[in-house]
Amino acid sequence: MENMERIIVIDGVEYHHHGNGGGLVAETAEVGESAYIGVDAKVYGNAKVFNDAKIYGHAKVYDDAKVYGNAEVSDDAEVYGHAKVYGNAEVYGNAKIYGNAEVFDDAEVCGHAKVYGNAEVYGHAKIYGNAEVFDDAEVCGHAKVYGNAEVYGHAEVYGHAEVYGHTEVSVE
Repeated sequence: MENMERIIVIDGVEYHHHGNGGGLVAETAEVGESAYIGVDAKVYGNAKVFNDAKIYGHAKVYDDAKVYGNAEVSDDAEVYGHAKVYGNAEVYGNAKIYGNAEVFDDAEVCGHAKVYGNAEVYGHAKIYGNAEVFDDAEVCGHAKVYGNAEVYGHAEVYGHAEVYGHTEVSVE
């Protein structure tokens, strides 16, 4: 008797369970064998997940997003658009990374935080709470952006800076 892989059709798209974790992968997406896709996670659209990246919890990676290296996307987090998460970056909670945003190195984005547009978060930076980093903003080093803070425009937050509360940082 042949070992038949079970195909699931959702909205006309065929999905299979990934061999490493059992999560759903659309026929249109690319996921490497060494990547981990947890049983409740989903990768679809033209998304790519490779190297030792881990997608788990109820996390979703879709559109043309890429997650690679040792990056982790978990809980109810979403990475989509043309966003990239790589290196040892972690995205979790209800965080959303989208547009052309990049989160990399050892950066963390969590809670209900959003990183989008052409924003970059890297180094050991942490974005959390309801914070938003967008446009062409950069947050790096050991900087923290949290609460309801917004960093946007061409603003750069770095070093050990902390932006929090209802603060807005913008450079046009």
